[in-house]
Amino acid sequence: MTLINEHYLKLKAGYLFPEIGQRVKAFSDSNPEAMVIRLGIGDVTRPLAPAIIKAFHEGVEDLSRNATFHGYGPEQGYEWLNKVIIEKSYQPLGVELLPSEVFISDGSKCDSANILDIFALDNKVAICDPVYPVYNDTNVMIGRSGEADEKGYYQGLIYMPCTEENGFTPAIPKEKVDIIYLCYPNNPTGMVASREQLQAWVDYARTNQAIIFFDAAYEAFITEPGIPHSIYEIEGAKDCAIEFRSFSKTAGFTGVRCGLTVIPEQLMALTADGEKVSLNKLWHRRQCTKFNGVSYPVQRAAAAVYSNEGWSQVKETIAFYMENARLILDGLSAAGITCYGGVNAPYIWLKTPHDIKSWDFFDKLLNECHVVGTPGSGFGPSGEGFFRLSAFGSRENVQEAVRRIQRNWGK
Repeated sequence: MTLINEHYLKLKAGYLFPEIGQRVKAFSDSNPEAMVIRLGIGDVTRPLAPAIIKAFHEGVEDLSRNATFHGYGPEQGYEWLNKVIIEKSYQPLGVELLPSEVFISDGSKCDSANILDIFALDNKVAICDPVYPVYNDTNVMIGRSGEADEKGYYQGLIYMPCTEENGFTPAIPKEKVDIIYLCYPNNPTGMVASREQLQAWVDYARTNQAIIFFDAAYEAFITEPGIPHSIYEIEGAKDCAIEFRSFSKTAGFTGVRCGLTVIPEQLMALTADGEKVSLNKLWHRRQCTKFNGVSYPVQRAAAAVYSNEGWSQVKETIAFYMENARLILDGLSAAGITCYGGVNAPYIWLKTPHDIKSWDFFDKLLNECHVVGTPGSGFGPSGEGFFRLSAFGSRENVQEAVRRIQRNWGK
């Protein structure tokens, strides 16, 4: 009899967003007349920018002609895309990278999971709580953890609570850890880290020979000056950090699929015998073996994001979503609901009224307001009592959702 990977059986529930989808479907089937407004999953709703669509079409047309046809591309991405990313996205931050340090992929969700392939199982991993569920669940799936306790913490993983009391800022571990997950702007709380806070993490990582996994998927939504957009803006970060970025929310590529991972050539880790090994080379080897690269038309579309016309159009869309975030933040705050985020990220992290449990608030919001959000407890035990709303909706839906919540939960 074929055996399964029993580590999957440790996972206590279905992945958060399919569970939300099942509950919403059950409600909609029972209440077909209800107009449900979905502000839960962080999926974009506005179309791709015209400049991106034009480049996408041109890429497809290239595949129709012998002279411009492309088959297999380089697994790490076409160099022309790597170079434009460096020039337009990193150099303005004062960050210099080599094309060989940028790896194009089909999304940062995949990369933040697959990166575990090149690290030993006995590394100690520190994860924020609440957190994007992929970080936690993929470590469980590969066998790095034991069973979950009654709170939902898995044995063998180190959790860093991010609570209202500490400003949703994780404390640096007192013990030595080997891998640290950081996400800024943060999903789900919408909070950001200052340069000083990130410098403390980099200093810790360098002192303890640890590696930071830095998820910067929402960096394009930062509105306040002085907030770092990349971990590599911090002195010493190239010695200790891997950065993940995504086109999904920045440019609306959730259904197109394109992201990138940056691994500096100077970034090293150790064998059990203490030999230094390049993580850049290991990831390159992994990608060449397990990944065939992002399609040529998608990479052409991704490059158009950084054209003058494309970036102007992308910024308009980002501004639209951030205005949605402001409307939610202001509207719920005026109703007496305590809210965080929504300034440098497209997420509002609200405190559930009257200390209602997160999933109970989900059900009440769905049944009474016909609005869908995301229960904070789905992001980890420290998310209990909180709830995430996404700004990725139409203006009319966002305004209507705010009105419904104010009617039901206002002062």
